[in-house]
Amino acid sequence: MIPLLEALLSSTLEAAPALIFAALGATLSERAGVVNVGVEGMMRAGAFAAAVAALVMPTPLGVGVGMLAGAAVAAIHGFLCIRWRSDQVVSGMALNLVMLALGTFLLEAVFSSPSATPSITQLTRWSFSFLDEVPLLRALSGHTALTWLALALPFAVHFFVQRTRTGLRLRAVGEKPQAVAAMGINVSALRFGAVIASGMLAGLGGAALSTATLDRFEHHMPAGLGFMAVAAMVFGRWTPLGAAGAAAFFAFGNALRIGLASSAPGLLEVVPAGVLLALPYLLTLVVLAARKPSASAAPAALGTPYNPELR
Repeated sequence: MIPLLEALLSSTLEAAPALIFAALGATLSERAGVVNVGVEGMMRAGAFAAAVAALVMPTPLGVGVGMLAGAAVAAIHGFLCIRWRSDQVVSGMALNLVMLALGTFLLEAVFSSPSATPSITQLTRWSFSFLDEVPLLRALSGHTALTWLALALPFAVHFFVQRTRTGLRLRAVGEKPQAVAAMGINVSALRFGAVIASGMLAGLGGAALSTATLDRFEHHMPAGLGFMAVAAMVFGRWTPLGAAGAAAFFAFGNALRIGLASSAPGLLEVVPAGVLLALPYLLTLVVLAARKPSASAAPAALGTPYNPELR
């Protein structure tokens, strides 16, 4: 039983960073009033850029490039939604489709491969010898720095949103942007900054997939994890800690899928492999369906373009 629990915990810690980073990014954007369903495309951009950059530079720098790629895609989303007041859902979905096609095109054009980039050097995994002999806790050893960052960052973002002046203003532009503008604060700049930060975190989540979880970019990345991150944000009631907790829960669903496939191979004779592959997504749907709706959870001005001419 202990080995199974250790395997589940280790797999959860391996899968959680990408989801947690993306869920935190979506939370920042939507707390500022800008719907961001383009997280999937931002993660894809970050995963591809990080893997390609890691071919010619140290992998940690490649992760930074992935964050910049996510921010670049987010800048397009912010420009369309904030400057041109485009439909925010349509803009996000369009970016997802563009990045899906662009990633596949670049794989074939640059690497002559429809499936993956060449392998890169993965991020260094930290091992703790004092944990290696402790049952269950040994699962905490052997993970990259991104895993530990994913565990700490939700608390930092929570402090930023709840306890700092900028965080208060960010929440305010998501609730009553006209009142914030009346105080002389630039609503559009705050929203744009939140969207850029959202893209950087989503890009970091994508980079985690191609530099820590795997050692390359694959054509199916992030395979719906961006949408799962948005679901985690909704289930977490648009709060950093809630979104991170829900993302960790969904990561556990993915770990459970892997654990069932490896520890009970006979299960595949009864349950089709496709059902196990869909388990994390089915879990997401069940959780969202069972969640009680709350009109007060979402920011009041979420999805509403800010018009400075209205007072």
